[in-house]
Formats: sequence, structure tokens, C-alpha cells
Amino acid sequence: MLKKTFLIFILISYAIVSGCIGIPKNQGDACSIIKQKKSWRSALKKTERKWGISPGMQLAFIKTESNFRPTARTQRKYVFGLIPSGRISSAYGYSQALDGTWKEYKKSTGNRYHRRSNFMHSTNFIGWYVDKTNRTLGIAKNNAYLQYLAYHQGQAGFKTGAYKTKKGLLEVARKTASNKKIFDRQLKKCL
Repeated sequence: MLKKTFLIFILISYAIVSGCIGIPKNQGDACSIIKQKKSWRSALKKTERKWGISPGMQLAFIKTESNFRPTARTQRKYVFGLIPSGRISSAYGYSQALDGTWKEYKKSTGNRYHRRSNFMHSTNFIGWYVDKTNRTLGIAKNNAYLQYLAYHQGQAGFKTGAYKTKKGLLEVARKTASNKKIFDRQLKKCL
């Protein structure tokens, strides 16, 4: 009896946590994503209107950065392979924004109560960052490949060109740009 009760408790807890976290299934289908997460539709449209960033690009960045996990963090670092000693970076949330960049975003936009674990706040952050990259580096807002490289490396890091020797990062940027095109094409049918 106790085993059965415990098992039911675990199943109910899993269902509740899964519903709260709400990571969309079929992450390759933008229409499926916004069908599952109805509030995301308005967040994507609002960011598009405000910053001129396509919903497909917003989704592509979030898919690459966090796989749509609201509390995503970077891997832990370990001393001697055993003792946890912090994380690789302060990146957190849907957009994987760093602490300092998130602080700059909140100050610049006046959105002091925004949270990185909130989807709408994260899409707005992506819009703000892409817009800023467009203004400072001249990269077109619809160029997902270069915009993602600047997003990942930071605008100052992008200027150095160091990303050009990082084959893994270049492949991730290509995949992100491909996802943007796919998502934009899919969203024409359902957004």
C-alpha cells in the first residue's frame, strides 16, 4: 500500500512539474510549439513589432540556447573532477543571457522586474540585443547566422573575429540560421 501511494505521489508530482516547466514537444515544429504554449504567440508578435525581429529567429535562438527550458544553466565546473566549483558562465534562462548583459538590458529598457525564466521577457531581450547588434555592428536583423555569432560571442568578441576559428560554434550558428528559416516558413501558416 505504501509503495503504491508513493508511486502515485511521484507520478502526480512529475505531471505537475512537467506542466509547470512546460518544455514543448516537437521542437522542430514552430506551429506545434505555439499551439502547446499559447501565450508564446503574443510574446513573439510583440517582440517582432517592437524590435523588428522575426518570430522564427526568436524561436531559433531560444532553441539553440536553452532548448526551451526556462531555468537552463551552463554546466558545472569541477575541481579534480569531483568537487563542484561554480558554473562555466552566468548564462541562465530561455535566452541564456549573462548576468551583466541582463543587467544592462534591464537598465537600458527600464524593465527592472524582467526575469530570464520568463518567455516574454526573454524574447524581448533577444529583440533588444539583435537591435543593438544591428546598430553597433551593422549586421542585418534578419541575418540569423551573423546575429547568432554576435549574440554568442558578445558584440566586442564578435569584432575580434575569434569566432572564425571555432568550427563547432560556426556549425551551431549555421544550424540556428537554418532553424530560423524553417520556423519562419512554418509560422506563416499558423501565426
